[in-house]
Amino acid sequence: MNNIQSENNFDVMRFREDFPILKTKISGKDLIYFDNAATTQKPQQVIDSLVDYYSNTNSNIHRAAHHLAEKATSEYEGAREKIAKYIGATRPEEIVFVRGTSEAINLVARTFGDSFIGKGDEIILSEMEHHSNIIPWQMLASRRGATLKYISVKSDGSLDMEEYERLLNKRTKLVSLTYVSNALGTINPVREIIGKAHSVGAKILLDSAQAVAHIPIDVKELDVDFLAFSGHKMYAPTGIGVLYGKYELLDEMPPFMGGGEMIKNVTLQGSTFNQLPFKFEAGTPNIAGAIGLASAIDYINSIGLENMAAYEMGLLDYLYAKALEINGLELYCKHENRAGVLPFKLGNAHPSDVGAFLDAKGIAIRTGHHCAQPLMEKFCVPGMARASICFYNTKDEVDIFISALSRINEMLK
Repeated sequence: MNNIQSENNFDVMRFREDFPILKTKISGKDLIYFDNAATTQKPQQVIDSLVDYYSNTNSNIHRAAHHLAEKATSEYEGAREKIAKYIGATRPEEIVFVRGTSEAINLVARTFGDSFIGKGDEIILSEMEHHSNIIPWQMLASRRGATLKYISVKSDGSLDMEEYERLLNKRTKLVSLTYVSNALGTINPVREIIGKAHSVGAKILLDSAQAVAHIPIDVKELDVDFLAFSGHKMYAPTGIGVLYGKYELLDEMPPFMGGGEMIKNVTLQGSTFNQLPFKFEAGTPNIAGAIGLASAIDYINSIGLENMAAYEMGLLDYLYAKALEINGLELYCKHENRAGVLPFKLGNAHPSDVGAFLDAKGIAIRTGHHCAQPLMEKFCVPGMARASICFYNTKDEVDIFISALSRINEMLK
C-alpha cells in the first residue's frame, strides 16, 4: 500500500473522477451521495472489469477444458486468493463466495449452528445488530432450543461491555456481533470481544459489512472464527459477498445447499461432498461479481486503505463538528469510537420528511429503521436519519448538507 497520506494531500477530487455516477444531477443539482452505508458507488475500474468479463471471458468455471473456461476459472480463483490476502486469511480455501453478508450469516447458522448448537446452549448478540444478524439466530434458536441473549447499547451508542462479561458463561456457544454498526457507526472493541468469547470456549462471528472498506482487517491477528462482508459496500458489484471461516471449522461443517460443484460423487443412493471451499458453493456462482470484487480490492489497494480511512475519519470529525452547531439536532452516537455514519434527528421533523427535503437538494441520505428495529426501540424512535460518508465525499459537500439541515431547522420554527 501507499505511504500514509495526510488529509491535506489526499487527492479526493482526483479520486472522484473515477466514479461516473458522481457526475449525476438530481433536480438540477450536483449529486451529494451520503448513503454509503447502504451501498457504495462503483469506480470505472470495477465497471470496466465487469464489461471485460462479459465481453471477453464469459464462460462457466471448473467444468470445461476450453480456453474461456480456463480463463474464467483462473480469474475467479484468483479473486479468491486476492480476497484471502486482503483480510489476512491463512489460505484461499477459507474464503467462501456468497451473495452477501446476509447469506454468509445464514450459512453459518444452518451449518455450524445446526451441527454444534443445541438445547440449553446460548448465543450472544447485541441490541445494535442488523436484522441479518438477528433473524437467522432467532430461527436457529427456535429449531434447536437454544437461548438468545443481547448486550445492551448504552445511551451514547456504545456496547455495555460489563454486561457482555456477565452474559458470557460455559453455555455460551456463539457470539455474533457487528464490527461497525450500520445505524450508529459505533466501532465495537472486537479484540476484547473475541478474547472474552474464546475464554469461555465460544466461537465468534463478526458482521464486517460496514468495516471491511474502512478499517484494515487481519483475521489471523483478530483470531476471529467467522467473518462476513458484502462486496457492494466496498465499491464492488451487488450480489457478491464473502464468508471467511477458520479452515478446521469449515471442514467440520456440513454443506449449506445441494447442487452442482459442491459434490465429489453422486449416485442414486447418496452423495459425497467436495473439498473446501467448493462444498459451500453449489451451482453456477456469481463469477463476474467475484472478479468485480477483486477489481475493487485492487482499486482500494491502489489508494491505500489506511489513506482512505484517515481521510474519512477527518471528514467525519468535520461533519460531527458542523452538525453540533445546529440547534435542535440530536445525535445518537455520542462517543469517539465511530466510523462513517452520522445518525441524527432534527427537531420534531420526521426522518422521512428530512430525507425528502434533502433529496430535492440533490442530497442522498437514508431514513427509517435501517434494518435495526430493536435499536430504534432502544432509543424510543420509529427511525433515524443517517448520513454516511466515504473517501470520495468532500468538506464542500458537508457544508452544503449542513446548510440544507439549517434551512430545514429554520422552517421548523
